Formats: sequence, C-alpha cells, structure tokens
Amino acid sequence: MIGIVGAGNMGSALARGWGEPVYATDSGSGRARRLVAELGGDVLGSNAELFEKADPIILAHPPHKLAAVAAGARAAGKTVISVLGPTKVDELRKTFPESKVARTMPNTPVAIRRGVTCVAEGGEHAVTLLERVGRVFVLPESLMDLGTATAGVMPAYVALIAEAAIDAAVCYGLPLQLARDMFLTTLAGSAELIMARQGDTLAVRREVGSPGEATVRGLAALERHNVRTALHEATRAVLERLRLPYEGQPVVISASRGRPGLSS
Repeated sequence: MIGIVGAGNMGSALARGWGEPVYATDSGSGRARRLVAELGGDVLGSNAELFEKADPIILAHPPHKLAAVAAGARAAGKTVISVLGPTKVDELRKTFPESKVARTMPNTPVAIRRGVTCVAEGGEHAVTLLERVGRVFVLPESLMDLGTATAGVMPAYVALIAEAAIDAAVCYGLPLQLARDMFLTTLAGSAELIMARQGDTLAVRREVGSPGEATVRGLAALERHNVRTALHEATRAVLERLRLPYEGQPVVISASRGRPGLSS
C-alpha cells in the first residue's frame, strides 16, 4: 500500500488521484485522518511505522524535516518518492542509501488525473506510478527547478488569471456564475486548441483577432500592462526562492478585493 508522509495539499492530491487506500501520517493537523476517512487505509502512529508497512513511500512533508522524518526509518529496498521541492537527488540518496529514490515535482491537477509531474533523471522507476495521475516529464536534475516554475506553480497562476478575468466580466455587468462558466469553459477549450495547433500560440491568436478589431485591442492593452514581464518576474521569483535554504516560514501575499491572504 502507498504511504504518504505529510498529508497536506500535494500528498493528498496524489492520493486522491490514485484513488486507493493509503497509509498516512501528519504532524497533528488531522489531515491524515481526513484523507484516510475519504480513501480508506490507516493513519499510523509514527513515520517509522509507515516506512515499515508502506511501499512506495511518498515524502510530502516540509523539506527541512527530511532528517527528522528519516530518523529510525527502515526503507531498505523500498521506493521513496520525494515531492520536497528543491531537495536534491544526492541528499535523498544519502538519507535513504538502501532505497530506490526519486525526486519529483507534481502539480495539484494530479488530484483529477490531469496533472504534470517532473521527475529528475535516475527516478524513472517512479514514472509508471505517476503516469496514473497525469503526464510525466523526465528532466535532467539541473532543470527541475525550472520544471517547478513552469508546471508546479502554474495552477495557482491560472487560478489568479481566471479570478481576474471573471472579476473584470462581473465588473462590466456579467452575472458571476455565467462569467465563471463562460471563462473556465473557454480556458479549457483554448488549452486544447493550442495543443491541437502543436503549441503555435501565435496562430491561435491570429485566428481570433483581426487588425484593429476588439481582440487586437485587448491584446495590446495586456501588452501595455506588462503581462509578459509579470510572468517573467514570477518565474524569477520562484527560482530565487527554490535556491534559498528552506526554513519552513510561510510567505504571506496580499489578495485583491478583500480575499484572504495566501501562504506559499
């Protein structure tokens, strides 16, 4: 049975995508118990017990707790799959020298089996399991941080863009539920269309807009307000954070229109 160490957002998303009973632990948040109540399995009393019973084992706890989680663990011969962000393959191998380790970075759509997971080279033994919850890209480890900045964080960016577009439609008079349904359906269809065009985003844009007409003017407004620069800077910010020591401190960002702040 699969074991999930740290039943937070990513560990729970993977478990829901697999859709089968799991062994789970957490740090006392109650998330492991809720996950097991949903999927079946068992909440174990310690990480050491989980390592003894489970295979494969998914490390989904905060990265700075790796040594504490591994203390007393017996994982010889087992598959240990890390979703610990910037934690390198060498560190995983030193921590679990007798295990088959894999450094991975999924994104949250794995919960509905539409995710993207980046796997560092050397972790190909984890690919079959991860393909059950979406598409898998095997990357040189040197590109894993960029994989995180491209796919790992992207559901949050898309959600923010969707929120802004829906808010704009409502501001100009479209009912909220109608705005949501129209935009989200268009978003999904547009992604499929771009894929059908082999990633030719320029062709898709040209198919929508005629010179001087509404679409072209809207695109020009987006360019004036630096949408490209914003995404470049977002990627830079993610890469800078991944290259810093992780101390487990949440970063609170502001949210528009009175929404609660978010913690990364």
